Amino acid sequence: MTYLDHAATTAVRPEAAEAFARELARPGNPSSLHAAGRDARRRVEESREAVAAALGAQPGEVVFTSGGTEADNLAVKGTFWSRRAADPVRTRVLVSAVEHPAVLDATDWLADHESADVVRLPVDAAGRLDLAALAAELRAHGERTALVSVMWANNEVGTVQPLPEVVAAARAAGVPVHSDAVQAVGHVPVDFAASGLDAMTVSGHKLGAPIGVGALLARRELGLVPVEHGGGQERGVRSGTLSTPAICAFAAAVGAAVAEQEAEAARLAVLRADLVRGVLAAVPGARLSGPEDPAAALPQTAHFTFDGCDADALLFGLDMAGVSASSGSACQAGVQEPSHVLLAMGRDLAQARSAVRLTLGWTSTADDVAAVLAALPGVVERARAARTR
Repeated sequence: MTYLDHAATTAVRPEAAEAFARELARPGNPSSLHAAGRDARRRVEESREAVAAALGAQPGEVVFTSGGTEADNLAVKGTFWSRRAADPVRTRVLVSAVEHPAVLDATDWLADHESADVVRLPVDAAGRLDLAALAAELRAHGERTALVSVMWANNEVGTVQPLPEVVAAARAAGVPVHSDAVQAVGHVPVDFAASGLDAMTVSGHKLGAPIGVGALLARRELGLVPVEHGGGQERGVRSGTLSTPAICAFAAAVGAAVAEQEAEAARLAVLRADLVRGVLAAVPGARLSGPEDPAAALPQTAHFTFDGCDADALLFGLDMAGVSASSGSACQAGVQEPSHVLLAMGRDLAQARSAVRLTLGWTSTADDVAAVLAALPGVVERARAARTR
């Protein structure tokens, strides 16, 4: 099997697996006051410090969650409720049109249930946020805006967003900024403090931790309102018993991914360049999505559309050939829908239904690229023939 769907999830790193297995053998609820509980709490707090150090945050800014979706919901809803409580006129939420469903669906819920005014900001043909549109919204309605949420890098086409400019514009208007950095950590430099962000989402299984753990980095001044209620863990904003094994594994994976980021990004960029060059040369009608300049995109993501093909047929054909790929986000319950990212970038419906995302990861090799290039031309040819029957 050739696995090129690392943006959906990647293999657990040895350091994370070792930490997870070690902690599974140790009892103790980190909220308990006895010796076993205090020992578990110590390991959780050491992990918090390690995650903070790796990502440029203070330990008190790290809120452990079950993953990226929970962290996005806490950031979006918790900030909206906090800001609106402080100033009832702050009901506007600004998001890019290419956000992950965890952000878009959370804001849609706020619109439906909390009377939020949600604005989806446009992007250009490469998927890059229209900064002029953001500036115009903030000039006209800055005093009514509760939150801006713009992802660090897009999970489908890999476009890195202009976060410094986003943060500068929002800060001038007195509006906090959240960023989903799930695809960015471990692939591009990420420093929470230096970014000027107020909140940032990280997911463990995208960078080599087990599925089911992540974090929201949030400035304490943000005053998040909890989404769920219970025992008051994690600064009182994220109740629930903490999973010591998952958190220790998460810290190990974050540390390894960040330590290797520069070298790994350079290695993956070479593989990606070979992959892009090979696909465009071997498959007529193939078109690369996202920025033409590789420096403006994630080094591990290559997203294509194929004229005259349906994504379902392409993915099935690749799977039959032993290649695991996807058409975009894996977080929509297996439902194949036209890519909202491509539609926002100006592609038509047929193109949005013909997308394949090939993403590299820490286990990827040149053999994986060669396997895809060997299989893809035949898969595309069969998919086109099937569509014309």
